[in-house]
Amino acid sequence: MRKLPALSAMKIFEVVGQTRSFTRAAERLNLTQSAVSRQVRNLEEQLGEPLLIRHHHHLELTASGAELLAVLHQAFHNVELAVRGIMEKSNRHRLRLNVPPTFAKRWLMPRLGRLRRALPDMEISISTDLQDSLTERSLLDCAIRFGDGEWPMLKSSLLMTERHIAVCAPGLLKRDSGSGSVDLAGLTFLHVLSSADQRYLTWQHWLDAAGLHDTDTSGGLEFDLLDLAIEAACNGLGVTIADRFMVAEHLQDGRLVQVLDVEVEGHESYWLATRADQPEGANVTAFRAWLDEEIGAQEAQP
Repeated sequence: MRKLPALSAMKIFEVVGQTRSFTRAAERLNLTQSAVSRQVRNLEEQLGEPLLIRHHHHLELTASGAELLAVLHQAFHNVELAVRGIMEKSNRHRLRLNVPPTFAKRWLMPRLGRLRRALPDMEISISTDLQDSLTERSLLDCAIRFGDGEWPMLKSSLLMTERHIAVCAPGLLKRDSGSGSVDLAGLTFLHVLSSADQRYLTWQHWLDAAGLHDTDTSGGLEFDLLDLAIEAACNGLGVTIADRFMVAEHLQDGRLVQVLDVEVEGHESYWLATRADQPEGANVTAFRAWLDEEIGAQEAQP
C-alpha cells in the first residue's frame, strides 16, 4: 500500500501554489483561510520539508514546493484526462468549443443552422471566454483562437486571415458629387483597444494603404471588443475598421457600407486549436471539415 499524504491536502497545496495566496486559494476552494493554511502546514510536517516561504503579503515556493507543485499539476491533469475520457464515452456526440466573442456573434451564429444541418447528431456547447482553458484541465474539445498560431502545448491550423476594410452606416457617407471621394475628417473614428491604454494599429495600416497618411485619428470612441465597434458603426456613431468576414451579413443587407475600395490583410488570423498531447476526436474532425467547407465557400465569393 502506498504511503502518501491525504489527497485533499495535496489538492489544496496545488491551488495555493497556483495562486500564491491562502486567501485566494480559500475563495477558490470554498474553505476558510485558516483551514487552507492548516492543511498546508500539516502537509509540510508530514513531508518534513517546508514547501512555502511565507512573506507578509504573498507566498513563495521553496525548491521542494515547486517540485511537488509541478508533479501534482501533471498528476491531476492526467487524472482529469482519464475521467474526461470515461465521461465522454457516454456522450460521444458532444462537442465543446470556445470561440472569440466577435467571431461567435458575427461569423458562427449566422451559420449555426447550417452546422446543425450538416452535423445533425452533434450536440454543440459554445463558450466565449476571452481566455479559453484548452491547455488546462477542462472539458473543451477545441477552440478557435485569434493570433499568430503559436501556442505552447497546442496544435493549430489556419482558418482565415483578417481582411480589414473601413465601414460605416450608409447615412454617414457624404460623397462629393461625381468624384466618389469621402471626407473622413467629418466622421468619428471608432477604435478597438489591444489593451487598456493602447489601440490596435488597424486604422493606421488602412490609412497608409489608402494614401491618407496625414489623417488625424487621435479622437473618436474606443471599445475593448471589435463586436462593440461594429455595433457602434451600425448605429451611425462613426466609422470603424473591421474584418470583411465579420461584417459580410451587414454589407449584404445594407446596414453597413464600405468606405473606399481599400482592403488590408491583417497581421493576425483565426486558428482552430486542439491539444497536442491528445489524438483528435471524431467530433473535432467533423467540425474542422465543416469549417473548411464554409470558409472555402466564403472566400470563393466575389
